Amino acid sequence: MNAVETFGLTQRYRRTVALDDCTLAIPAGRVVALVGPNGAGKTTLLELAIGLRRPTSGRIEALGAEPGARRDRIGFLDQHAALYPALTIRELLRLGEHLNTRWDAAVAWGRIEALGLSPQRRFGTLSGGQQSQVALALALGKRPDLLLLDEPLARLDPLARHEFLAALLSVVAEREVSVLFSSHNLAELERACDYLVLLQEGVVRLAGDVDDLVAHHELLTGRPDRSGGLGAHTVVSRVGTTAQEHVLVRTHTPRSEPPPGWQRRPVTLDELVLAYLRSDAAARPGPRAVVTG
Repeated sequence: MNAVETFGLTQRYRRTVALDDCTLAIPAGRVVALVGPNGAGKTTLLELAIGLRRPTSGRIEALGAEPGARRDRIGFLDQHAALYPALTIRELLRLGEHLNTRWDAAVAWGRIEALGLSPQRRFGTLSGGQQSQVALALALGKRPDLLLLDEPLARLDPLARHEFLAALLSVVAEREVSVLFSSHNLAELERACDYLVLLQEGVVRLAGDVDDLVAHHELLTGRPDRSGGLGAHTVVSRVGTTAQEHVLVRTHTPRSEPPPGWQRRPVTLDELVLAYLRSDAAARPGPRAVVTG
């Protein structure tokens, strides 16, 4: 069973197409980076997965069923950590207990105690990082099988981001939780995530295991007049001058030999994502490993 699966999923807002015929299978048990520029459709996909929206056409499943049928098994956290500011932490956790049938008080309170926060503190008086951590404690208290995070690092300073990710990865290691993580911070995502989904203009441009994607892409440097030897590779993007060109390519086999006169080096996840975002959409290769069993 996949954590999230879509079938020709389309979402329109009047004349704007947020998702366009999106077919995607995100495997369970993974920490998935959902990346793309503003307006790419990331938040829309997460809201459809939790059941906050109904698609214009197509279908989406979360944990093998319509999103509304699995809501008690799905945790959701957006970048605003939108909870009641006047309530205390104790009151918020009590509310979580009343609203969730699978509530695990030990997990939720354990997170609060680890943060050293007084249960009497009102949510609105907490810092941005503390609010995100409390919201995460509530989401984890649901004992979710799927955790959806929409830009949870956006308001956090570097130390708070590190602590948030450490807490998240600790929970993932202890329990079999699938995580779909939307963020613009590629460096943090590379440390935390093992699967990548790249959205642009509502279309899936790239999807697959991070290690596999990085292994099947490389950066070649050479003279443009010798670019004829690149025919064995799929070109993702190219930049350079008349004297030297840098070409990011998708290879058919990992660590394949570069063309004569060209030098090769491995590509980072940051370079890979930026290359796909900058390249011409019409010439861009389609997604890899989009559908999994």
